[in-house]
Amino acid sequence: MNKTEFVQGYEQEIAYQKHMIENLGRWFTLMFVIASLGLILIYSFKDSSLILLIIGILLSLLGILAMLVFGYGIYKGRLNVQRLINRFEQKLKTSTK
Repeated sequence: MNKTEFVQGYEQEIAYQKHMIENLGRWFTLMFVIASLGLILIYSFKDSSLILLIIGILLSLLGILAMLVFGYGIYKGRLNVQRLINRFEQKLKTSTK
């Protein structure tokens, strides 16, 4: 493996992981919308419909829990990308010496 293949491989991996973090961000946004919809149902039907109130509570809980999971995934993914970049820079420095 020569240096250009090495650099290209790391650049592709970094780009792929950044793309996956963006995908997690989209899922996070979707879960935010679901949690918000649940809160709207809770607020709108707190006095009239028990079934819609329960659906609102479930949607809110599901959305909030999923936001926590996806948020943690984004956090760990960003740390992983930073570690990958640091490792790449370190290997470049050692290979040029």
